[in-house]
Amino acid sequence: MGGALVLESAALLHWLEREGYGPLGMTGISMGGHMASLAVSNWPKPLPLVPCLSWSTASGVFTTGVLSKAVNWRELEKQYCTQSVYEEEIIQMLEYCGTDSFKMGQDFVKNSPSSVDSLRNLELNSGMLNLDIRSEVLSSEVSRSLGTNKDSLDPSAEELLVQEAQKMQYVNQTFSPTTSNKDFSSEGKNLIRGRRDRLQRESLRFMKGVMDECTHVANFSVPVDPTLIIVVQAKEDAYVPRTGVRSLHEIWPGCEIRYLDGGHISAYLFKQGLFRQAIYDAFERFLQKYAV
Repeated sequence: MGGALVLESAALLHWLEREGYGPLGMTGISMGGHMASLAVSNWPKPLPLVPCLSWSTASGVFTTGVLSKAVNWRELEKQYCTQSVYEEEIIQMLEYCGTDSFKMGQDFVKNSPSSVDSLRNLELNSGMLNLDIRSEVLSSEVSRSLGTNKDSLDPSAEELLVQEAQKMQYVNQTFSPTTSNKDFSSEGKNLIRGRRDRLQRESLRFMKGVMDECTHVANFSVPVDPTLIIVVQAKEDAYVPRTGVRSLHEIWPGCEIRYLDGGHISAYLFKQGLFRQAIYDAFERFLQKYAV
């Protein structure tokens, strides 16, 4: 989506220039502000930019902000556990920006356990995730294949079937709500609890890494003239947390950041006059520096 928007913005800017319009600039609110930032970072000329209620990356929005409660973490954990491609291939391709992405994600989970309490207290129902049915079908298929077709079964295929069965057994033990009953010893309970905690940490780390890889503005070029950038931020913004991520001051040296009182929603509803003033000021700077 980000790549398509960058391309679309470039096409519109080229068209506006050909039609004789100018000066041109870009702005947006919330995710629109972030998309405007990505678009300007790929434009080869100075351009006024006013991102409102957005920051350097979208990873915090979905891992520490209020929208993190809307993420289907159980499904993400299940997929991360059962599909090894996430851990073995995708996560190895992620390149993290500075110290904030991968390390901050680890520090967040390590030092802020209360932030994942909602995940730890979830009643994970294996039936709801269709794990029990999957396991039963798989077990019967494995038994039938190994029992009746063992002579004709390719050794590599036999090994894959056994590995898949073991993997589903691990998933069932990890997600099943019955893993905490009296059928398990205290050592077994601790093992299952450790699996769940580790899976939660790894899933959160993976989510943050992917979001940083795709949305962090440090992965894109610095705009031609950062002094034409005026960032408008809400001091009490719980949707777009700024803690634990790199500041736009660091990524775009020379940009201005204006803070207004209020949160994400109240700023959008009642502070749009400040957004417009920032747009006026950004264009005024452009006119002072670059004669049209």
